[in-house]
Amino acid sequence: MNDKLSNKDKKDWQTFISSKEKILDKDFKPEFKNPLQVRSIDLHGYTLEQANTAIEKFILKSYEEKVGKLIVVTGKGIHSDVEKDPYVSKDLSILKYSVPEFISNNKILMNIINEITDAEIHDGGSGAFYIYLKKLK
Repeated sequence: MNDKLSNKDKKDWQTFISSKEKILDKDFKPEFKNPLQVRSIDLHGYTLEQANTAIEKFILKSYEEKVGKLIVVTGKGIHSDVEKDPYVSKDLSILKYSVPEFISNNKILMNIINEITDAEIHDGGSGAFYIYLKKLK
């Protein structure tokens, strides 16, 4: 296999390994001075009332602790028993729909929230969402 290397390639390789020059690490991620603090909560298994209480406390505490981004995992509702009950609204009973609705209707929470967006696939995709909080004054 070495026979196929040209003399130039061999010389370049020797120059490279004897060089003291540092090579840029492509996997290095520099730390920013003020990184966005992130906190998450998983609401799987919570009832609607438990989830609403937990999310309200979670948002308020995170705001007080100057956290900038929240990841809220609600799940997609595909394992919910609500699907089987024809007398219960799917959109109002599954946390995926009801938790964002609860937050949107809570004026205290909306005063400290900048934005609510869908989560990236690595954070839960359609079974999660982000909350970006305003800075504590």
